[in-house]
Amino acid sequence: MIEAIPAATLILFREHGDGPPELLITQRAAGMAFAGGALVFPGGRIDPEDRVRAAEHPELDLEEAAARIAALRETVEEVGFDFGLGIHDLTPFARWLPKHRQARNFDTRFYIAPVAADAPDPRADGGETVRAFWCSAREVLAMCDRGEAEIIFPTRRNLERLAQFNSFAEALEHAIAHPVVTITPFAEEREDGPWLCIPEGLGYPVTAEKWTSVMRG
Repeated sequence: MIEAIPAATLILFREHGDGPPELLITQRAAGMAFAGGALVFPGGRIDPEDRVRAAEHPELDLEEAAARIAALRETVEEVGFDFGLGIHDLTPFARWLPKHRQARNFDTRFYIAPVAADAPDPRADGGETVRAFWCSAREVLAMCDRGEAEIIFPTRRNLERLAQFNSFAEALEHAIAHPVVTITPFAEEREDGPWLCIPEGLGYPVTAEKWTSVMRG
């Protein structure tokens, strides 16, 4: 088993009138080894420099602080804008650790944070990220169901979870009520074939997807 790479992802919420909040979504370049062409949340691996900076925050566990710093740094790099957030503005939302036998694995911490309702439109970096935009979780899922975009298994599950909320306040309350548990998807054989599953009771409304429809990254 290849050792997992520590990573962090930031889910930014921008309130949108009377509708559900918009989330900051990016599209990875098609040639990327991981999730090429897929829609994702901004994020990436935790760099050594992030751990150096994390030492400035003894109030947090070193790896936790480094992950938050990485999530903020990667977001700025990918969309070309600093939303003015600090590490204490981020709330832990999830942690995913897939275990592929012959591919790179990422141990990814997910965070949520709000930005101003008039936060600007993002700008893709043109390298790893070829597109960046604000969109509600429900509409991103609808786009993928219409065949207009692709998302990997963890992103779909998290979008389904996020689609339950009509405000950041609701998402925050939900996150606080569901302490983060590391999620490792597992295969389950059913009457109609294999499914990829995650544990119940962690806040996800959908916990299984037929293997033949899964995009795993």
